[in-house]
Amino acid sequence: MKISDFQSKDVINIVDGKKLGNVSDIELDLRQGKIDAIVVPQLQRMFGFFSSTGSEIVIPWRNIVKIGQDVVLVRLEETKNLRNETDDLHVQT
Repeated sequence: MKISDFQSKDVINIVDGKKLGNVSDIELDLRQGKIDAIVVPQLQRMFGFFSSTGSEIVIPWRNIVKIGQDVVLVRLEETKNLRNETDDLHVQT
């Protein structure tokens, strides 16, 4: 699967049914050749349109429940895994 395949899918949290956005990036473990996490820009609604807040939601690979044709279902109890674009570190749940 290519990163462009991920970017076209909506990311949905199955805990509360909320759309988190779309995948903007992935984090890789180059030593093991595995995906560590997907990154979703956090969106806010302004004047009826969505815009990025400058924060990202980093979703560890273990929290991905299912990758479907149109959506990526994830399980996030809390969105404690937010980071600002200027942060180099992130917290995983």
